[in-house]
Amino acid sequence: MTTLKPETREKLKTVSTATLATALFKRGLRNQVIQDVRPLNPANAPMVGEAYTLRYIPAREDLNPISVFQDRGHPQRKAVEECPEGAVLVIDSRKDPRAASAGSILVSRLMKRGVAGIVTDGGFRDSPDIAALDFPAYHKRPSAPTNLTLHQAIDIDVPIGCGDAPVFPRDVIVGDAEGVIVIPAGMADEIADEAVEMTAFEDFVAEQVMAGRSILGLYPATEEENRTQFAHWRRANGR
Repeated sequence: MTTLKPETREKLKTVSTATLATALFKRGLRNQVIQDVRPLNPANAPMVGEAYTLRYIPAREDLNPISVFQDRGHPQRKAVEECPEGAVLVIDSRKDPRAASAGSILVSRLMKRGVAGIVTDGGFRDSPDIAALDFPAYHKRPSAPTNLTLHQAIDIDVPIGCGDAPVFPRDVIVGDAEGVIVIPAGMADEIADEAVEMTAFEDFVAEQVMAGRSILGLYPATEEENRTQFAHWRRANGR
């Protein structure tokens, strides 16, 4: 599955979702942020990986008893065991956190398998335990009830909606302390390169602003003097 270049993955770990959102906006993409999801532990490392998806539909009680977990091919269990190393499991829970999308045991299994992270537009149970893991996890809010209460796992590795954002398998998912964004797979390399450049410039601007400079003519750099100063700053800082 994995086509994300290692160098692109590393670049994306150094830039913010805000910067990525601007780079995507320049290309006309305005709906790439997964809305209303937050990291359980904002101190975790950034999350970068290709999307592997799980889709829930509203549960139908006669088809969704607790005995379905005895089926080794149950889509939720299968997703946990088949999500590729380095990928991000993205779950379409219909923006409904009233029942959990997963719990700490399944999330721990993903971590041990080398998955890069997990995102749901619903909720997680055992959320304090998940927050204690060295593993990026994003959800809407904690939710104690089992997923079977309201969610029926139906598909894996198909296009989904998560937090109102379209997610296709192999899209690149990036998460930081602020949130999660989806980069179309074919744009990942160019977006990563542009975001690294944008981050260098924004770091320069932030330093100048903290030194008392006006943003006029600086941000954006419409004056040649500021562009020259940025070039000197880059050389001096190895950026």
